[in-house]
Amino acid sequence: MSEPQSALLLRKQLAELNKNPVEGFSAGLIDDNDIYRWEVLIIGPPDTLYEGGFFKAHLHFPKEYPLRPPRMKFMTEIWHPNIEKNGDVCISILHEPGDDKWGYEKASERWLPVHTVETILISVISMLADPNDESPANVDAAKEWRENYAEFKRKVARNVRRSQEECM
Repeated sequence: MSEPQSALLLRKQLAELNKNPVEGFSAGLIDDNDIYRWEVLIIGPPDTLYEGGFFKAHLHFPKEYPLRPPRMKFMTEIWHPNIEKNGDVCISILHEPGDDKWGYEKASERWLPVHTVETILISVISMLADPNDESPANVDAAKEWRENYAEFKRKVARNVRRSQEECM
Protein backbone atom coordinates (compact mmCIF):
# COMPACT_ATOMS: atom_id res chain seq x y z
CA MET A 1 0.00 0.00 0.00
CA SER A 2 1.36 3.44 -0.88
CA GLU A 3 1.87 6.19 1.65
CA PRO A 4 -0.60 9.10 1.80
CA GLN A 5 0.54 12.36 0.18
CA SER A 6 0.73 13.99 3.61
CA ALA A 7 3.28 11.42 4.82
CA LEU A 8 5.39 11.84 1.68
CA LEU A 9 5.36 15.61 2.07
CA LEU A 10 6.34 15.42 5.75
CA ARG A 11 9.18 12.96 4.96
CA LYS A 12 10.44 15.37 2.32
CA GLN A 13 10.34 18.31 4.78
CA LEU A 14 12.13 16.29 7.47
CA ALA A 15 14.86 15.23 5.01
CA GLU A 16 15.28 18.86 3.91
CA LEU A 17 15.59 20.09 7.51
CA ASN A 18 18.16 17.38 8.27
CA LYS A 19 20.14 18.26 5.13
CA ASN A 20 19.90 22.04 5.59
CA PRO A 21 19.30 22.84 9.28
CA VAL A 22 17.69 26.18 10.08
CA GLU A 23 19.15 28.37 12.81
CA GLY A 24 16.98 28.60 15.92
CA PHE A 25 15.49 25.11 16.06
CA SER A 26 15.99 21.43 15.43
CA ALA A 27 13.29 18.96 14.46
CA GLY A 28 12.83 15.22 14.39
CA LEU A 29 10.23 12.53 14.95
CA ILE A 30 8.96 11.55 18.40
CA ASP A 31 8.75 7.97 17.11
CA ASP A 32 10.55 6.93 13.91
CA ASN A 33 7.47 4.95 12.90
CA ASP A 34 5.07 7.92 13.02
CA ILE A 35 5.73 10.74 10.54
CA TYR A 36 2.75 12.70 11.91
CA ARG A 37 4.27 13.34 15.38
CA TRP A 38 7.32 15.60 15.56
CA GLU A 39 9.45 16.87 18.40
CA VAL A 40 11.16 20.22 18.01
CA LEU A 41 13.66 22.07 20.14
CA ILE A 42 13.39 25.83 19.86
CA ILE A 43 16.36 27.85 21.00
CA GLY A 44 15.29 31.10 22.67
CA PRO A 45 15.86 33.89 20.12
CA PRO A 46 18.79 36.27 20.75
CA ASP A 47 18.00 39.67 22.25
CA THR A 48 14.70 38.45 23.71
CA LEU A 49 13.65 37.45 27.20
CA TYR A 50 13.77 33.82 26.00
CA GLU A 51 17.43 33.99 24.91
CA GLY A 52 19.44 31.02 26.13
CA GLY A 53 16.39 28.83 26.68
CA PHE A 54 15.81 25.39 25.14
CA PHE A 55 12.10 24.85 24.66
CA LYS A 56 10.83 21.43 23.62
CA ALA A 57 7.55 21.26 21.72
CA HIS A 58 5.50 18.67 19.84
CA LEU A 59 3.84 19.10 16.45
CA HIS A 60 0.94 16.78 15.61
CA PHE A 61 0.00 16.75 11.94
CA PRO A 62 -3.43 15.69 10.70
CA LYS A 63 -3.66 13.13 7.88
CA GLU A 64 -5.15 15.99 5.79
CA TYR A 65 -1.88 18.00 5.99
CA PRO A 66 -1.16 20.36 4.22
CA LEU A 67 -4.82 21.21 3.75
CA ARG A 68 -5.22 21.44 7.54
CA PRO A 69 -2.69 22.77 10.08
CA PRO A 70 -0.82 20.82 12.73
CA ARG A 71 -1.31 21.41 16.45
CA MET A 72 1.69 22.60 18.42
CA LYS A 73 2.24 22.23 22.14
CA PHE A 74 5.23 23.25 24.24
CA MET A 75 6.34 20.46 26.55
CA THR A 76 8.75 22.77 28.36
CA GLU A 77 7.02 25.25 30.67
CA ILE A 78 6.92 28.67 29.02
CA TRP A 79 5.25 31.94 30.12
CA HIS A 80 4.00 33.82 27.06
CA PRO A 81 0.79 35.65 26.09
CA ASN A 82 0.25 33.48 23.00
CA ILE A 83 0.92 30.11 24.63
CA GLU A 84 -1.78 28.60 26.81
CA LYS A 85 -0.83 27.52 30.32
CA ASN A 86 -0.99 23.88 29.16
CA GLY A 87 1.53 24.65 26.38
CA ASP A 88 -0.83 24.88 23.39
CA VAL A 89 0.40 27.45 20.87
CA CYS A 90 -2.09 30.04 19.65
CA ILE A 91 -0.79 31.67 16.49
CA SER A 92 -2.80 32.68 13.42
CA ILE A 93 -1.03 30.42 10.94
CA LEU A 94 -2.00 27.35 12.99
CA HIS A 95 -5.70 28.26 12.92
CA GLU A 96 -7.95 26.33 10.53
CA PRO A 97 -8.12 27.92 7.06
CA GLY A 98 -10.92 30.26 6.07
CA ASP A 99 -12.62 33.20 7.67
CA ASP A 100 -12.37 33.90 11.40
CA LYS A 101 -15.88 33.67 12.87
CA TRP A 102 -14.97 36.47 15.34
CA GLY A 103 -13.60 38.69 12.58
CA TYR A 104 -10.21 39.19 14.26
CA GLU A 105 -8.00 37.48 11.67
CA LYS A 106 -7.99 37.75 7.90
CA ALA A 107 -8.16 34.45 6.01
CA SER A 108 -4.69 35.24 4.60
CA GLU A 109 -3.23 35.25 8.14
CA ARG A 110 -4.59 31.79 8.92
CA TRP A 111 -3.35 28.38 7.79
CA LEU A 112 -2.44 28.07 4.13
CA PRO A 113 -1.21 24.83 2.50
CA VAL A 114 2.04 26.56 1.47
CA HIS A 115 3.22 26.57 5.10
CA THR A 116 5.91 24.10 6.04
CA VAL A 117 7.44 22.96 9.31
CA GLU A 118 10.13 25.58 8.72
CA THR A 119 7.68 28.48 8.20
CA ILE A 120 5.65 27.38 11.24
CA LEU A 121 8.68 27.32 13.52
CA ILE A 122 10.07 30.61 12.18
CA SER A 123 6.65 32.17 12.94
CA VAL A 124 6.66 30.73 16.47
CA ILE A 125 10.20 32.03 17.08
CA SER A 126 9.05 35.44 15.85
CA MET A 127 6.05 35.24 18.19
CA LEU A 128 8.40 34.60 21.14
CA ALA A 129 10.25 37.80 20.25
CA ASP A 130 7.11 39.85 19.66
CA PRO A 131 3.99 38.67 21.58
CA ASN A 132 0.52 39.63 20.39
CA ASP A 133 -1.18 40.80 23.57
CA GLU A 134 -4.30 41.86 21.62
CA SER A 135 -5.32 38.22 21.15
CA PRO A 136 -3.86 36.29 24.07
CA ALA A 137 -4.16 32.58 24.76
CA ASN A 138 -2.78 33.17 28.25
CA VAL A 139 -4.67 36.22 29.53
CA ASP A 140 -2.66 36.34 32.78
CA ALA A 141 0.66 36.45 30.90
CA ALA A 142 -0.67 39.15 28.55
CA LYS A 143 -1.94 41.27 31.44
CA GLU A 144 1.37 40.89 33.24
CA TRP A 145 3.34 41.70 30.07
CA ARG A 146 1.38 44.98 29.79
CA GLU A 147 0.99 45.94 33.45
CA ASN A 148 3.81 44.32 35.44
CA TYR A 149 6.67 43.76 33.02
CA ALA A 150 9.23 43.19 35.79
CA GLU A 151 7.23 40.22 37.11
CA PHE A 152 6.69 38.92 33.55
CA LYS A 153 10.49 39.06 32.97
CA ARG A 154 11.12 37.23 36.26
CA LYS A 155 8.79 34.36 35.28
CA VAL A 156 10.31 34.05 31.82
CA ALA A 157 13.84 34.06 33.31
CA ARG A 158 12.79 31.20 35.59
CA ASN A 159 11.44 29.27 32.55
CA VAL A 160 14.72 29.85 30.70
CA ARG A 161 16.77 28.57 33.68
CA ARG A 162 14.58 25.50 34.06
CA SER A 163 14.76 24.75 30.33
CA GLN A 164 18.56 24.87 30.51
CA GLU A 165 18.58 22.49 33.48
CA GLU A 166 16.25 20.05 31.68
CA CYS A 167 18.60 19.94 28.68
CA MET A 168 21.65 18.99 30.77
